[in-house]
Amino acid sequence: MTFERNLDKYAELIVRVGANIQSGQTLWINAPILHPALVRLISRKAYEAGAKHVHIEWQDEISTQIKYMHAPEEAFHEYPAWRAQALNDLAENNGAYLLIDAVDPELLKGVDPARIAANSKAAGPKLVKWRESMSSYFMTWSIVAAPTPAWASKVFPDLDEGAAMEALWDAIFKATRVDQDHPVEVWHEHNATLRSKREQLNEKQFHKIHYRAPGTELTVELPKKHIWRGGSATNGTGGFEFNPNIPTEEVFISPNRLGTQGTVRSSKPLSYQGNLIDNFTITFDNGRVVDYTAEVGFESLKAMIEMDEGAHYLGEIALVPHDSPISNSNLIFFNTLFDENASNHLALGRSFPTCVEGGPSMSKDEQLEAGLNDSLIHVDFMVGSADMDIDGEHADGRIEPIFRKGNWAF
Repeated sequence: MTFERNLDKYAELIVRVGANIQSGQTLWINAPILHPALVRLISRKAYEAGAKHVHIEWQDEISTQIKYMHAPEEAFHEYPAWRAQALNDLAENNGAYLLIDAVDPELLKGVDPARIAANSKAAGPKLVKWRESMSSYFMTWSIVAAPTPAWASKVFPDLDEGAAMEALWDAIFKATRVDQDHPVEVWHEHNATLRSKREQLNEKQFHKIHYRAPGTELTVELPKKHIWRGGSATNGTGGFEFNPNIPTEEVFISPNRLGTQGTVRSSKPLSYQGNLIDNFTITFDNGRVVDYTAEVGFESLKAMIEMDEGAHYLGEIALVPHDSPISNSNLIFFNTLFDENASNHLALGRSFPTCVEGGPSMSKDEQLEAGLNDSLIHVDFMVGSADMDIDGEHADGRIEPIFRKGNWAF
């Protein structure tokens, strides 16, 4: 009964806070076939919130694995036009998109990274409008998670499959605050706290951010008239709030793509397109990646960085205190949705136009001129720890502490 109550509260949170479904909206759910009960709850609650249509696109990770293992090479150089058209139509009509992330972190282990990269490159040109609508918040979208047996066993290797699934569900409910009595209200308060942090940073208008930690010595320049974001976002068409990620503990900014110098070391494993990358370093010069190493998953890291020219530059830096719920769980989730919210992180690839004043209304050339980055990818990787100090540098050279020993200094 406790699980059923929590699952119901989780669905309510997803619909009311994550996607924040409005009357007359269409909701598209990208859903794992393992979780029909959750999807049905979300569908019912979406209609109760006023949704006009709920479209469900079922996904089976084993079928995905089979395709990557056995499909002919040319299959990965094509992307279905019908799906691209459907997603672009959803964006044009101010629909809502919900991804329920439920994938084995090592689903595609052993698959040639070139196949995975080819598939991403084929999708890129078809989904430009879709991608821009999401990054500019002209449409509503949200990412949440549900466990799979393989994922649960990776997080809890000492438990049998059933106990591991139960433990991962429990960890997800705690990380999303669903274990509390009124999670929707709790999330409104949490969003207000994150809003306060980003407003403090926006008042500072730092020129540069300096990171120091074992293996990390990095300076990141910020664009002029930048805007820190975090927590809830505002739908650019309807003006209502929604949460792109549940959970989230971050405030973030898109840096000047040409202004990153130094080396950064990962602090947690990265699950990227079904492969793990771990203990890696990335070195930047004038914003561009010029060197990288990895103890685990080097070929996957290489395929990610070599995806396109924009993948060589940062599209996001995000601040997350070490003293936060997911970090304090002492779990490594092997899932970026959770691990990035336990740690300061960076992202290679596409910027958020909303992080620069007037960015969403700029042309692509104007966005690049403002310092923003464009790419087929946007991949977050974790760099924070209890040993990380972060300083903000003002345009006149004054230095002000932002983080000390992994936590907020103001």
